[in-house]
Amino acid sequence: MTDPTPRAEALARRFSEIAATRMRGLPLLNPALGVEAVGFAAQSLGTEAGSGLLGVLVTPWCMNLIWLPDPGQPRPREGESREYRIGDQQLGFIAAHDEVFGAYQSCSLFSPMFEFADPQSARDTALQVLALLRRGTPAEGPALGRRRLLFGHLREAAR
Repeated sequence: MTDPTPRAEALARRFSEIAATRMRGLPLLNPALGVEAVGFAAQSLGTEAGSGLLGVLVTPWCMNLIWLPDPGQPRPREGESREYRIGDQQLGFIAAHDEVFGAYQSCSLFSPMFEFADPQSARDTALQVLALLRRGTPAEGPALGRRRLLFGHLREAAR
């Protein structure tokens, strides 16, 4: 089993560098937020994606569900889309490659990030998304769409 901490920290460090350079001063940044890797843990996405780490990357410009395949696991080409079943959800990921960090796959959850007043509210939302995805497949009922996952269940959980 892979220790999620070093890879998640390396991802957050790299995106902090991007925030301080390429993204600096852009109007789509929420100045109340920083970069944080939230809830990364070992996970298997079946034979199609194999094993790796799943978590959420929070930045001042977006919140993405991130899949980091373990070494030797299948990796799509940069820009290629893949759908994976996580819990009771079918989610689309886009493969990316950063010249410093390496390969990862992302699924957009929020962008831009202006609805988050502070880092804690973004972190809480990220943890709620991960909890919903990791709770497993229900015995009955259709899978939620991404919008319902994010907006319906998160609002219900906040009540």
